[in-house]
Amino acid sequence: MSLHDEAGGFAPGAQPTARAAAMTHALHPSERQVVELLLAHAEAAIEWTAQEVAERAGVGRTTVLRACQSLGYRGYPQLRVALAAELAGARAQAGRLGAGTPHGGVLAEIAADVAESARALSSSTGMLDERSVTAAVAAISTAGRVLVVANGLSSVVASALSMRLTSHGRHAEFIADSLAQQIAARNLANGDVCIVVSGSGANDASLAGASAAAAAGANVIAITSFAASALTELASLALVIAPAGVTFRHELEHASRVSLMLFAEVLVRAVSRATGDPARSARAHSLEVISEHLEDK
Repeated sequence: MSLHDEAGGFAPGAQPTARAAAMTHALHPSERQVVELLLAHAEAAIEWTAQEVAERAGVGRTTVLRACQSLGYRGYPQLRVALAAELAGARAQAGRLGAGTPHGGVLAEIAADVAESARALSSSTGMLDERSVTAAVAAISTAGRVLVVANGLSSVVASALSMRLTSHGRHAEFIADSLAQQIAARNLANGDVCIVVSGSGANDASLAGASAAAAAGANVIAITSFAASALTELASLALVIAPAGVTFRHELEHASRVSLMLFAEVLVRAVSRATGDPARSARAHSLEVISEHLEDK
């Protein structure tokens, strides 16, 4: 079941762009036209009526209403208000981050990219809900075995997640080979957890691992960037982290995993807090090992 189905809607604080990023590739084409138009002309769209949006998008007014409802809003007026609030917040943050930034040159471009990433990260958890996150932390904390599956660009996130979980006393496995992943997943059992990390939610090898884990009776927890995908359909729980881009195409072309990596780190902290003393003891042992490999220069 997907997060959207599990929660019965979007988290109240989820911003319009975060909702669009998670849902746009799953929308009906005519609804996607509406959403892409609104995102491309956000400032102007705040002043448009629903009929004006329909005319500009080349669709009927009912399609505009359906597009708004697909993003979790009652209608276009509610989406306009939410869009205005998000733009106001973005302008305020840009003003804070831009103060003192040098103009022109490579450094300015890098600073602008960092500022944009920071803005995107601030809304990356907008698609999460308390029940799903709590259930995921509990499942990971109490599982007999934890297997982390990922392929392609998401592999580095999965590798870091398994290593950090293990260093906090929650042993987790990560296997780089996709066939070996499927074998390990098929040998899980009831009470075990398979965490599948996939930005697109459509990686064939990762889906095969998820299917194998589900067939074994394990809990499949998806960490992904899109609410409606083949992976979220397979998963017992889906933790949707809104990507930095606002379209599926942007995700495929730029494929940033920074939001997933950050979430992996804070998820480990949540699991560590849930585990309590054993996690603190494991962390102390991990630090002992690390300290032995540090040298004075």
